[in-house]
Amino acid sequence: MAISNNVNSAIVAGQFGLQQSFEGMTQSAMNIAQRTAQQDVAQNGTGNFLADSALRSLSTTSNLLPSGGDSMTSDLLSMQMYTNNAVASAKVIDVANETVGRIIDTIA
Repeated sequence: MAISNNVNSAIVAGQFGLQQSFEGMTQSAMNIAQRTAQQDVAQNGTGNFLADSALRSLSTTSNLLPSGGDSMTSDLLSMQMYTNNAVASAKVIDVANETVGRIIDTIA
């Protein structure tokens, strides 16, 4: 019974880690897109209706997500960190699944 609880905890922790990583990657990607749009608007002027509209949309969406870094470099580093966290969380789930398979093979 204790093994079952530990395996379930590992799976839940892995799934939570994946979810948090994907949310972080989404935020970092939104920050990068927003910064790129802001640079394009600054370089090309604010007269472009589609660029202004896209920038407002990105700003609105970005405000709904947890706040990210304050520079393009920090957003890129955050993206890498969240990617590493997602890989680690996926590995936790893989190991838990292998453990369950071994337990089933042993019992059966």
